[in-house]
Amino acid sequence: MRIKRRRKSGINESCAASDLAFLLIIYFLVIAGFNINMGFLINLPERGSTRLILREDLMRFEMDSGGNISHRGEAMTIPEAEEEIRAAVEGNPNLAVVLSIDGGAPWQQVVLFVELAQKLNVDTFSFNIMERT
Repeated sequence: MRIKRRRKSGINESCAASDLAFLLIIYFLVIAGFNINMGFLINLPERGSTRLILREDLMRFEMDSGGNISHRGEAMTIPEAEEEIRAAVEGNPNLAVVLSIDGGAPWQQVVLFVELAQKLNVDTFSFNIMERT
Protein backbone atom coordinates (compact mmCIF):
# COMPACT_ATOMS: atom_id res chain seq x y z
CA MET A 1 0.00 0.00 0.00
CA ARG A 2 1.20 3.34 -1.03
CA ILE A 3 1.03 6.26 1.37
CA LYS A 4 -0.01 9.53 -0.14
CA ARG A 5 2.28 12.29 0.80
CA ARG A 6 1.15 15.79 1.11
CA ARG A 7 2.86 18.21 -1.07
CA LYS A 8 4.61 20.91 0.87
CA SER A 9 4.27 24.43 -0.37
CA GLY A 10 7.43 25.91 -1.68
CA ILE A 11 9.24 28.68 0.07
CA ASN A 12 8.38 31.16 -2.70
CA GLU A 13 4.61 30.81 -2.24
CA SER A 14 4.56 31.52 1.50
CA CYS A 15 7.15 34.30 1.40
CA ALA A 16 5.46 36.22 -1.40
CA ALA A 17 2.37 36.99 0.67
CA SER A 18 4.34 38.06 3.74
CA ASP A 19 6.69 40.22 1.63
CA LEU A 20 3.73 41.88 -0.01
CA ALA A 21 2.07 42.54 3.34
CA PHE A 22 5.31 44.00 4.73
CA LEU A 23 5.74 46.29 1.71
CA LEU A 24 2.13 47.48 1.96
CA ILE A 25 2.60 48.31 5.64
CA ILE A 26 5.73 50.33 4.84
CA TYR A 27 3.96 52.05 1.95
CA PHE A 28 1.00 53.16 4.08
CA LEU A 29 3.29 54.37 6.88
CA VAL A 30 5.27 56.47 4.41
CA ILE A 31 2.27 58.06 2.68
CA ALA A 32 0.62 58.81 6.02
CA GLY A 33 3.36 61.43 6.51
CA PHE A 34 2.41 63.19 3.28
CA ASN A 35 -1.10 64.20 4.32
CA ILE A 36 -1.31 67.77 3.03
CA ASN A 37 -4.23 70.01 3.88
CA MET A 38 -4.87 72.52 1.12
CA GLY A 39 -7.51 74.47 3.05
CA PHE A 40 -7.73 78.10 4.07
CA LEU A 41 -6.03 79.52 7.09
CA ILE A 42 -8.52 81.77 8.79
CA ASN A 43 -7.78 83.60 11.99
CA LEU A 44 -10.66 83.13 14.39
CA PRO A 45 -11.30 85.54 17.24
CA GLU A 46 -10.37 84.46 20.72
CA ARG A 47 -13.12 83.15 22.96
CA GLY A 48 -14.84 85.91 24.85
CA SER A 49 -13.39 88.70 22.75
CA THR A 50 -15.69 91.40 21.52
CA ARG A 51 -14.89 93.35 18.43
CA LEU A 52 -17.03 96.18 17.22
CA ILE A 53 -17.36 96.78 13.51
CA LEU A 54 -18.70 100.13 12.40
CA ARG A 55 -21.10 100.40 9.48
CA GLU A 56 -18.54 102.44 7.58
CA ASP A 57 -16.14 99.51 7.84
CA LEU A 58 -18.56 97.03 6.23
CA MET A 59 -18.40 96.16 2.55
CA ARG A 60 -21.26 93.88 1.48
CA PHE A 61 -21.31 91.66 -1.59
CA GLU A 62 -24.04 89.33 -2.82
CA MET A 63 -23.66 86.21 -4.96
CA ASP A 64 -26.69 84.90 -6.84
CA SER A 65 -27.42 81.33 -7.89
CA GLY A 66 -25.48 81.83 -11.12
CA GLY A 67 -22.32 82.86 -9.26
CA ASN A 68 -22.65 86.52 -10.28
CA ILE A 69 -21.36 89.04 -7.77
CA SER A 70 -23.00 92.36 -6.99
CA HIS A 71 -22.08 95.24 -4.71
CA ARG A 72 -24.60 97.96 -3.84
CA GLY A 73 -26.95 96.49 -6.44
CA GLU A 74 -24.42 96.72 -9.28
CA ALA A 75 -23.20 93.51 -10.96
CA MET A 76 -19.45 93.10 -11.17
CA THR A 77 -16.81 90.56 -12.10
CA ILE A 78 -14.15 89.13 -9.77
CA PRO A 79 -11.44 91.52 -11.12
CA GLU A 80 -13.77 94.49 -10.61
CA ALA A 81 -14.51 93.30 -7.06
CA GLU A 82 -10.77 92.98 -6.50
CA GLU A 83 -10.18 96.60 -7.49
CA GLU A 84 -13.09 97.75 -5.31
CA ILE A 85 -11.83 95.83 -2.28
CA ARG A 86 -8.21 96.88 -2.84
CA ALA A 87 -9.19 100.56 -2.90
CA ALA A 88 -11.33 100.12 0.22
CA VAL A 89 -8.56 98.28 2.14
CA GLU A 90 -6.06 101.03 1.35
CA GLY A 91 -8.46 103.66 2.68
CA ASN A 92 -9.71 101.63 5.63
CA PRO A 93 -7.47 99.02 7.29
CA ASN A 94 -10.35 97.85 9.53
CA LEU A 95 -12.46 96.83 6.54
CA ALA A 96 -14.83 93.89 7.00
CA VAL A 97 -16.04 92.13 3.85
CA VAL A 98 -19.37 90.29 4.01
CA LEU A 99 -20.50 87.92 1.27
CA SER A 100 -24.13 86.80 1.14
CA ILE A 101 -24.39 83.63 -0.95
CA ASP A 102 -27.45 82.17 -2.62
CA GLY A 103 -27.78 78.49 -1.74
CA GLY A 104 -27.59 77.47 -5.41
CA ALA A 105 -24.38 79.39 -6.17
CA PRO A 106 -21.51 77.35 -7.63
CA TRP A 107 -19.04 76.68 -4.85
CA GLN A 108 -16.07 77.33 -7.10
CA GLN A 109 -17.17 80.98 -7.37
CA VAL A 110 -17.44 81.16 -3.58
CA VAL A 111 -13.93 79.73 -3.22
CA LEU A 112 -12.59 82.25 -5.75
CA PHE A 113 -14.08 85.12 -3.75
CA VAL A 114 -12.67 83.77 -0.46
CA GLU A 115 -9.25 83.43 -2.09
CA LEU A 116 -9.58 87.02 -3.30
CA ALA A 117 -10.27 88.27 0.23
CA GLN A 118 -7.30 86.27 1.52
CA LYS A 119 -5.04 87.60 -1.25
CA LEU A 120 -5.98 91.21 -0.46
CA ASN A 121 -5.29 90.70 3.27
CA VAL A 122 -8.81 91.53 4.36
CA ASP A 123 -8.64 91.42 8.14
CA THR A 124 -12.28 90.43 8.69
CA PHE A 125 -14.20 88.29 6.22
CA SER A 126 -17.64 86.82 6.78
CA PHE A 127 -20.10 84.96 4.63
CA ASN A 128 -23.60 83.67 5.06
CA ILE A 129 -25.87 81.52 2.94
CA MET A 130 -29.22 83.08 2.12
CA GLU A 131 -32.14 80.72 2.51
CA ARG A 132 -34.24 80.05 -0.55
CA THR A 133 -37.84 81.11 -0.34
